[in-house]
Amino acid sequence: MKTMRTIVSVLAFAAGAALAQYPNKPIKLVVPYSPGGATDVIGRVLAQHLAAPLGQQVIVENKAGAGGNLGAESVAKAPPDGYTLLMGAMTSHSIMATLEKDSIRYNLEKDLMPVSMAGSVPLVWVVNPSLPVKDMKELVAYAKANPGKLTYASSGAGAPQRMCAELLRRMGGNLDMVHVPYKGSGPAMTDLVSGQVNTMCETVPASIGFIKAGRLRALAVTTPKRISMLPDVPTTAEAGMPGYEVASNFGVAAPAGTPKAIVDRLSAEIQKVLAKPEVQEQMLVQGAYATPSSPEQAQAAIRAEIDKWAKVIKDANIKAD
Repeated sequence: MKTMRTIVSVLAFAAGAALAQYPNKPIKLVVPYSPGGATDVIGRVLAQHLAAPLGQQVIVENKAGAGGNLGAESVAKAPPDGYTLLMGAMTSHSIMATLEKDSIRYNLEKDLMPVSMAGSVPLVWVVNPSLPVKDMKELVAYAKANPGKLTYASSGAGAPQRMCAELLRRMGGNLDMVHVPYKGSGPAMTDLVSGQVNTMCETVPASIGFIKAGRLRALAVTTPKRISMLPDVPTTAEAGMPGYEVASNFGVAAPAGTPKAIVDRLSAEIQKVLAKPEVQEQMLVQGAYATPSSPEQAQAAIRAEIDKWAKVIKDANIKAD
């Protein structure tokens, strides 16, 4: 018993010492995608505002490749000292945890520790105006009446946009729709606007310009409540599809084994930053809503995403590219 108390005391002292000295050098925030995307934008906003409270530079490092898995793996294998963090697209990573489980070389839940959720980018169902549908019920009815004729674009086999469409197919009664995958939202939007494909579930930032210009028709946002960016567009629940909710969520994670005291410190500072009105406005301009959380809440959110998309992938028999 005395030995156990001694061990606990030593561990407590070590944790306290780690927190007292942390951070004493710059922190690297790895973005596992190229510059310019939502993950990068959110990461740079956080890095900018975390430097002052942490007393150290937070340096964003873009490490793109393998659909985000390369950068995530590098953080998972980094020393667990709080100086290398992941700015992750948690919805995409959760999808890949099932879709590419045989090829990725890290485990999202075992090799990474959630620090805080950071932002959420809403999705919206859009159609080319030539398609004779004006709401979600008409879209489902059209798909049922025209099996195999309705084409839907996505930015990739494992993208949240693809999963959003697959969820609609399942909830609509295994709709017979044709998937047309693209390498990114840009080319997918180009073909949707030109009428090469009929419809798509896309992020609001990528589609809002086309919606406002009348080049795409918005049917519903896949969020629990209407969003400020498209206040006149109903939610999927309002459109008669309760429970049909999809967003692209982002968060910060550390390598597994990082001292809890450091994770808690980082989480507290991130939550404070994301609560600032000016930070929320910076993110909203880029189409993202701030979503601060505790490490425990982030862990629960990631677990829920993994379970949700694992079922969709299994039911739709989706394979990686």
